[in-house]
Amino acid sequence: MGQLSAWTHEAGASCEPLCTLLQAGCSPGVSATWPGARCPAGVCIAVTSGFQCDYSWFLFLFCVFLFTLVWLYFAIIILNDFHNFNEFIFKQRKLWLDWSLLLLIATAVLITYSAVLLVLALCLQLCGQPLKLHWLHKTLLILTALVVAAAFIGLGIKWAEEWRSVRVSLQATGPFLHIGIVGGMTLLAWPLASFIYRTHNTGLKVFLLLVYCTVMIALYLAPLGITSPCIMEENQLPPKPALVGHRGAPMLAPENTLMSLYKAVDCDVQVFETDVMVSADGVPFLMHDEELTRTTNVQAVFPERAALNSTAFNWTDLQQLDAGSWFLERRPFPTVQSLSAGDRYQVAEQRIPSLEQALEAAKQSNISIMFDLRPENHSDYQSFVNATLEVILQSGIPLQQVLWLPDGFREQVKQQAPGIQQVYGRKRLQNEKEPLLRVNLPYQDMSSEEIRQYRQDNISVNLYVVNEPWLFSVLWCSGVSSVTTNACQVLKEMKHPIWLLPSSTYLMIWIVVDCTSFLAILWAFLLVKKCSQRRRPAESETDVLLTKINSLMQE
Repeated sequence: MGQLSAWTHEAGASCEPLCTLLQAGCSPGVSATWPGARCPAGVCIAVTSGFQCDYSWFLFLFCVFLFTLVWLYFAIIILNDFHNFNEFIFKQRKLWLDWSLLLLIATAVLITYSAVLLVLALCLQLCGQPLKLHWLHKTLLILTALVVAAAFIGLGIKWAEEWRSVRVSLQATGPFLHIGIVGGMTLLAWPLASFIYRTHNTGLKVFLLLVYCTVMIALYLAPLGITSPCIMEENQLPPKPALVGHRGAPMLAPENTLMSLYKAVDCDVQVFETDVMVSADGVPFLMHDEELTRTTNVQAVFPERAALNSTAFNWTDLQQLDAGSWFLERRPFPTVQSLSAGDRYQVAEQRIPSLEQALEAAKQSNISIMFDLRPENHSDYQSFVNATLEVILQSGIPLQQVLWLPDGFREQVKQQAPGIQQVYGRKRLQNEKEPLLRVNLPYQDMSSEEIRQYRQDNISVNLYVVNEPWLFSVLWCSGVSSVTTNACQVLKEMKHPIWLLPSSTYLMIWIVVDCTSFLAILWAFLLVKKCSQRRRPAESETDVLLTKINSLMQE
């Protein structure tokens, strides 16, 4: 990045501007003034190394690295909900792919590239060498920044609720992010000190020091604003939340099948959560999507009717469909690869179960069943409610094991089957006529404070969909009653939140980290200053030699 430029002066003009430039660090090794020097033959040739440009690109590289690092954090957080994104893409494009894998690979490439460049730039900076960033790297850095910016914009437009997921994640990661950021900013003291002692631009020095000190003071005091439900004493930890199998155990068996229900029972779930539709001839059955294309082989059996709504098929037609093989072909979760030969055979034998079959299985397994009735906007929805109620009442299952989610015709359901547990998909209102006993909401919709308040008021709170241990830990510490999950086999094994810190321990960590950081920064500046002072005698000898050469040239 260094450039050569000629400065032309009239005969006898002072070379002080040139010497000042060299003194500012543009040409390492020639840094002192030439006392009384005059430009020979009226021309003074100076070497400028693009010092300011080097540091501008270093700063840009550092910002791109931070930007990419933040995106990596976002990518890890949204993995909890990425199965929903895969389903969305399938509905739009009829293409199934685990897009989370592509997301992680692309993010890893970007963060690795920017990290390697940053490490090399830091090494050059500490050695006092110019960055000399190639134009190709400049282009790639700009493209990296644009790609990450586009990813953030797309996330905000198409998946805005994930911003609230990040807010929840900060309750799990806030204390550790604070330590990491303090550590990173402490390491930044080395190149900053090197720059401070190499430049003679006082205004720039003061500005950078003020910015750095302000940021560090803010970071040192950040724990005052960090709140996490897992900062508590061990004896204050609420009971472990109960598990609700989201469409069963969809990581271990095809969703909404009897195999999935039994796998969920093996995971110690207390509730089997499912979705109910009603066939054209009035038989309620388990199905989530309005079309059958994702979870059955309807395109092979009824190709001309594949795009029809699930409710357009009669029960005889539905029984002809294979509801399991897609699970082995598309592998919606990585866990599919670890299925045993016996499980694979059982998967291939799965058919669409009726609600009657699911209720019988739930009754035998002594678990509850919670369901939505779809599609809510159907013209025959009331008949769907009647058919579903009839099957429930005839099944013989204890009504307290049935959790009713649909809002449509809820009062009718209360009258005909008062024993059914009513679950509401909303928060309670100020002027609630009848107190809510159970709510079922997305985990982004309730704060830790609200969860605690509902718990104190004896309102059961179920949050969905919770797959990652870090999220389960936060909700556990918050006191949630139960969570709906795809990963019951993972959460079942958790005997304790990932981390739990007494407030006194966290205070000690905070103090130690801040003091260590402050001492490291102070040491960095003192050491760099000492090294710069050692270089001055050598530079003075060079200055004397240059002065003699200049005198000879003048003679």
